[in-house]
Amino acid sequence: MWARHTPVVAASALATALACMVPRAPEPVLPPPPPAPRASLERAAVVRVAESLVGAPYRAGGATPRGFDCSGLVVYTYSRAGVPDLPRSAEHLERISAPVDLAELLPGDLLFFRLDGGKTSHVGIYVGERSFVHAPSRGKRVERIDFDHVYWGPRLTHAGRILD
Repeated sequence: MWARHTPVVAASALATALACMVPRAPEPVLPPPPPAPRASLERAAVVRVAESLVGAPYRAGGATPRGFDCSGLVVYTYSRAGVPDLPRSAEHLERISAPVDLAELLPGDLLFFRLDGGKTSHVGIYVGERSFVHAPSRGKRVERIDFDHVYWGPRLTHAGRILD
């Protein structure tokens, strides 16, 4: 009986041995992930710098950690993140930024506010999660606050983008 199955068993064993000896295709080598676009790195840096300045005092005309006004905070933050030479007023920052819908905000975008009358008079830096960092007013400190805040929400007019 064993003799009748020997050729079948031998053929099966040979097929298995040959299959094991066939070289396998090498595992594909995946390329490293592409580097983050420069704008993404700058945005992350803007947020990091802005959030590190929370608690700094407000100072009219200030543009250093010893004291900031709203546009001074933006100019200082962007400069530290590698984006120098921004204009030094909320109104001028508004002019050079590309309009962006509030539903499409990215961290690092600017939020513009009208506090008194028809022109933009305040600016903050969007940092994500519907919040922004800004230098609010005399006697206060740089803060992170929700842009739906009872005071700031109704005064938020639009957003602008400096970084592509």
